[in-house]
Amino acid sequence: MSLDEASTKPHDRLRSYLADDLDAVNGLIRARMASDHAPRIPEVTAHLVEAGGKRIRPMMTLAAARMCGYDGDAHQKLAATVEFIHTATLLHDDVVDESGQRRGRPTANLLWDNKSSVLVGDYLFARAFQLMVETESLTVLNILSNAAAVIAEGEVLQMTAAQSLATTEEIYTQVIRGKTAALFEAATEVGGVISGAPEAQVRALATYGDALGMSFQIVDDLLDWGGASGTMGKNVGDDFRERKLTLPVIRAVARGDETERAFWTRTIEKGRQDEGDLEQAMTLLQRHGVLEETRDEALRYAGLAKEAMAEMPDHPLRDMLADLADYVVARVS
Repeated sequence: MSLDEASTKPHDRLRSYLADDLDAVNGLIRARMASDHAPRIPEVTAHLVEAGGKRIRPMMTLAAARMCGYDGDAHQKLAATVEFIHTATLLHDDVVDESGQRRGRPTANLLWDNKSSVLVGDYLFARAFQLMVETESLTVLNILSNAAAVIAEGEVLQMTAAQSLATTEEIYTQVIRGKTAALFEAATEVGGVISGAPEAQVRALATYGDALGMSFQIVDDLLDWGGASGTMGKNVGDDFRERKLTLPVIRAVARGDETERAFWTRTIEKGRQDEGDLEQAMTLLQRHGVLEETRDEALRYAGLAKEAMAEMPDHPLRDMLADLADYVVARVS
């Protein structure tokens, strides 16, 4: 690997290696998000699809298939499927969360309305299923339809578990597996399936995707608290202000005394937050060492992802995917 290659981010190296495939996927996305009868559909979809996302999930599908020696074009349809499922969930999530901004831009529900966001999200789910059916693989259809169900289940679980101090680590794990890891897992697994890879390799790809997704979400949750050091910054504390229970808070609540639990009850369950409460929350997290522990959990999942990738055949894409697991946790290392 050259010095230039070593200094670039793994997802940038993936994008470069998969450039032709990604061009084809982007063409599919533009073609399939069109509508002859409802011009609002491409308007809303384009706003989100073309907002500058990294396309990590579709790249995982393309990389898995290419790594396993696939030379057809069904993997491109599956990559577009994965991106449509992801985009549909974002449209729905922004309505549920009443979000006003995503990736630094106004959300679709803010620019248009909630009804448009929900219905366009439904349209993208339908387009996703059309694409996956075109691959003529029942196994692929089973994997991606199960993932869609897990994603929806995770969102409902998050809604019911939010702001409840009774939420356990097990529930948190279920939520983030649905919120993030399920689609990562499906994205890599179907790449192996469509290429006809041996069962052991397909299992390794699924394990990689699940572990990478878990690590990715745990890191995101940790960064909202300033990372393992708890460094206060511009965007720190959004989850606290939105009263979201993530792993650091769940562990701090479990270890807190009566006074600390009363603090969490007031700020999270009842939503009464005063000036200085964020700093107090940070103090409690640091007191119980839960930020470092959360970092260790993210590193553990990243390690599992790399172990799974070690089971794959020697290939430049295998190394890039392993590096991606390192990169995800490098933000908090």
